[in-house]
Amino acid sequence: MREAYHVELENLATRLAEMSVQVADAMERATKAMLESDLELAEQVISDDALVDDARADCEEQAYALLALQAPVATDLRIVLAAIHAAESLERMGDLALHVAKAARRRHPDPVLPDSVRPYFADMGKIAVRLARRVEQIIMTRDVEAARSLEIDDDQVDDIHRHLFSVIMDKNWEHGVASAVDVTLLGRFYERYADHAVSVARRMVFVVTGRMPGYSTDEA
Repeated sequence: MREAYHVELENLATRLAEMSVQVADAMERATKAMLESDLELAEQVISDDALVDDARADCEEQAYALLALQAPVATDLRIVLAAIHAAESLERMGDLALHVAKAARRRHPDPVLPDSVRPYFADMGKIAVRLARRVEQIIMTRDVEAARSLEIDDDQVDDIHRHLFSVIMDKNWEHGVASAVDVTLLGRFYERYADHAVSVARRMVFVVTGRMPGYSTDEA
């Protein structure tokens, strides 16, 4: 009985890791769609978001079933609780990739971003996708040091996000208010995506250590 129970716990972790792959792919495609004004790719991200939502629902159903039927304690309980919170964060990461794709669709066939800020978003996209792919490995290995190291990449996204404000507020900004609003919103999407990746990693630290690392950002 206990062996079957632990198989279910491993299946839950595997499902979360698969969600990490889904949201990494979503942000990779959304970023490319935005930078290349690729409508077909944007539409793919938008339609595939339902799969991420379904995956979250499956994870939560499985987690609640384990809580109800097995009454887990100690590490097992931490795994189930962490899975519920992690699934929520991963689903939000998918939503943020969706927002990027919708921006690409809304502005098509025109580019979403001025040339002057495109390199910043290319960099944020690469870092965000790297974070999500590292989260996949952290979920499966429960590597505490790897989980903690994610905050370095998150800081890089934060730095770029802050710099974008100075770019759009500069007196030489010549792309208008609408473009400035797009840059502001899109920058926020990447910043929140990275924060949620770190949140998932912190949940894995909680699973291993029983202590939740301190938070420097909100969970919105």
